[in-house]
Amino acid sequence: MHFERKGEWMQMEIPANWDSLSLEELFRTVLLASKKQVHLFKMQKKVMLNNKVMTNWSAPLTAGDTLSIKMFDSQPASIEPSYMELSIVYEDDFLLIINKPANIDTHPNSPEDISSLTNGAAFHLLMNGEERQLKHIHRLDRDTTGCILFAKHELIGNMLDYALRERKIKRTYLALIHGNMKGKKGKIDKPIGRDRHHGTRRRISENGQAAVTNYRKLAYFPEKDLTLVSCSLDTGRTHQIRVHFSSIGHPLAGDALYGGRAIYSRQALHAARLALTHPITGESLTVFAPLLDNPPIFPQNALELLGE
Repeated sequence: MHFERKGEWMQMEIPANWDSLSLEELFRTVLLASKKQVHLFKMQKKVMLNNKVMTNWSAPLTAGDTLSIKMFDSQPASIEPSYMELSIVYEDDFLLIINKPANIDTHPNSPEDISSLTNGAAFHLLMNGEERQLKHIHRLDRDTTGCILFAKHELIGNMLDYALRERKIKRTYLALIHGNMKGKKGKIDKPIGRDRHHGTRRRISENGQAAVTNYRKLAYFPEKDLTLVSCSLDTGRTHQIRVHFSSIGHPLAGDALYGGRAIYSRQALHAARLALTHPITGESLTVFAPLLDNPPIFPQNALELLGE
């Protein structure tokens, strides 16, 4: 889908595959707007067809007509902005992808908390003149580094949430695990539940949520007895990679909570690659997050070993 930004408006030509759809159908089934969002777009007159405000949302659209949606107007942030240095790996009018460092939460843990990555992202947008209702689409543990995807608009957030649920957003992790992992690839399929005896810990539990981790062996380092693996998840449970590898006798290096030796200051886990279809343009987007640790945890060529 091709669009142009005209001030506060996103403007596009109605493509052939939208022909005969009503505006109501378009917003509900293609743009995945909620009933509340559709109501606000109508009441606030934020949609125009051929430069005229749309009042009849049941009329069929015609291919070639010009649709304008007011998406870039000021929307006061619901989170307090806070300055911090950010490693931004991708940004456009709709998306923001940040390489999260260790020792920082993805989102605030309380209204008074302004130290999270989301607070920093809100400050970044504000400094660029963008007042947005910023939303993180997924999260990483405090001590895990790598790609975090944000939506700059509530409508985009809906579309990305749907893509995540449908497994159309692919996240690939790098992990260093203790021992020499046998075999070139494998799958860990074990349900995960809370540990009743530890507030933050998770464990393998027959009554837990289904959890599937796919992995591929990239390299073995005999001097440290560590294996570098890449992982992709069919599910997104809390601490999933950490719990799964610990359960097969290969805990993550540095992950003291799950049996790893404290040879690093954190668990050796990095969200290295993020791949998705752009919700507006439809283009395939793949980004890589550079390794941030100093001193290094992962080998310098880890991202190269990950491959395409």
